[in-house]
Amino acid sequence: MEIIGIVKKLFDIQKFDSGFQKREMVITTEEPYPQNILLEFIQDKVELLNSIRLKDKIKVFINIRGREWTNPEGIIKYFNSIQGWKIEDIQQPLGSSKKTSTISPSLSSDDFDDLPF
Repeated sequence: MEIIGIVKKLFDIQKFDSGFQKREMVITTEEPYPQNILLEFIQDKVELLNSIRLKDKIKVFINIRGREWTNPEGIIKYFNSIQGWKIEDIQQPLGSSKKTSTISPSLSSDDFDDLPF
């Protein structure tokens, strides 16, 4: 799947003691009722955001992830996340090549089942 929009917010990289890292961004879709969508990039995909700037118009290729988590009180909760894995800049002038960022898969969020997100 993919989402096209304008970069509204870029958050700092979050690093955890387990070695897990993620970086989030918000893009605003361009449709009759624009939506602000939070996307996350995990592990080596964090590097995809290095060349992204506020107000860039981009296409993000995504996977939707869902997970079940049991809190310390035994209550089951469900979480969804939208994970980016490839980015294309779609505002290039005619005659120039698109800027594409992609990194081959390695770890997935399933490798970190103890995290509640």
